[in-house]
Amino acid sequence: MKTSSVLAALSLGLFMSAAPLSASRADDLRKPIPAPAMDPANDAATEVAVLAGGCFWGQQGVFEHVKGVTQVVAGYSGGAKNTATYPQVTTETTGHAEAVQITFDPRQISFGKILQIYFSVAHDPTELNRQGPDSGTSYRSEIFFANPGQQATANAYIAQLQAAKLFSGPIVTKVEALKGFYKAEDYHQDYLINNPTQPYIIVNDLPKIAALKKIWPQYYRERPVLLADPASRAADGFR
Repeated sequence: MKTSSVLAALSLGLFMSAAPLSASRADDLRKPIPAPAMDPANDAATEVAVLAGGCFWGQQGVFEHVKGVTQVVAGYSGGAKNTATYPQVTTETTGHAEAVQITFDPRQISFGKILQIYFSVAHDPTELNRQGPDSGTSYRSEIFFANPGQQATANAYIAQLQAAKLFSGPIVTKVEALKGFYKAEDYHQDYLINNPTQPYIIVNDLPKIAALKKIWPQYYRERPVLLADPASRAADGFR
C-alpha cells in the first residue's frame, strides 16, 4: 500500500518538497493548539502511551525527536496477537491499527503534552480510517489508554479541542482500552531515521518532523532516540 502511495506521489510531482497535508490541514497547523486543560501530574519514573495515527514510520519518527521520550516502538494494536504481522494487518481484516508504543518520563513531558504533539503535528485527527495517501482501518486515529487517568485526559482533551473549533472538521479519534501491543517486524523499526531519502518518507513524514521543530521547539530534540541504539536513549540525560 505504501509503495503504491509513493508511485502516486511521484506521478503527481510531489516528490521534492510538498507535505502530505490538505489545504485545510495546513490551515489547522497555523492555529495554536492549546495544552490540555486536564493533565494530571505523574511523578513515576516512566509512563507508556500507545497511539495510532497513520503509518507507524512517521509516528515513530516524530516521537523519537521528542524530549523526555526514552523509547518508541512501531507495532500493532487493536487486534489479536496471532494476526499482528504486516502482511495480515494490511488486509484490513484484523482489527489492528499501525501504532506506536511511546515510553516517556512523565516528570519531563506529560501524557497531555504527548497528546498535544499527536493532535497537532503527528497526524490529522479529522481523517477517518486514513492518513494522507494511506487508507484503511489500520491507519485510523486512535488512543489506546493504559489506565483510567489516560482515558479521562484523552476524552477531556478531544472535547476541549472540539469546543475550540481548531480543526476544519470533526475529530474522529477513537479512545479505547489497550488490550495488547505487538512489536512490528524489525525492518519497520527506526524506519524514518534509517531511510530519510525514501520517497514516501520525504513526502509524508519529514514534514511532520519539520513541523515539530517549528511549532514545538521546547519539545524538540535534534538527536532522535533510536530503538536500535541504546546509547541514544542515554543522550542529553534521557535514560
